[in-house]
Amino acid sequence: MDLILKQLGQLLLGAIPTIVLLLTLYALYHVLVHVPLQKVLAERHARTEGAVQKARADIAAAEAKTAEYEQKLRDARTAIYKVQEERRKHADQARAHAISEARNRAEAKVAEARKGIQTEAATAQASLRAEAERLANEIVSALLRPASVGTRPVLGGRS
Repeated sequence: MDLILKQLGQLLLGAIPTIVLLLTLYALYHVLVHVPLQKVLAERHARTEGAVQKARADIAAAEAKTAEYEQKLRDARTAIYKVQEERRKHADQARAHAISEARNRAEAKVAEARKGIQTEAATAQASLRAEAERLANEIVSALLRPASVGTRPVLGGRS
């Protein structure tokens, strides 16, 4: 067993320069590569996160502006609908007023025409009565006149 321990000691003694070289290489790697690489990665991560945060902020601002524009658009549409409704109401009122005036004028014309017709009917009745009375008088006078031989009484006063 002493032999094994002695060989193991010589092996370890021969490995010291390799261990020192490995530790030196690790230190150089750490100083020359790892630390600058970590700095670059941290900077890149910070820039990426910053860009992502900025993009999120820009998206939030864009969404806020979109919501604001949509609200303004809804308000404008509401105002337009109100104006249209007011115009429609005024047009309906004007139409109803015009219809009422036209109806009143038509009723007045109808009443005037009825009066005219009644006046004409009364005039016609009066003239028919007068004509009937005149004809009745002629008939009576023709019937009461002595009839001459061979002549016929003529109505209307014409012989």
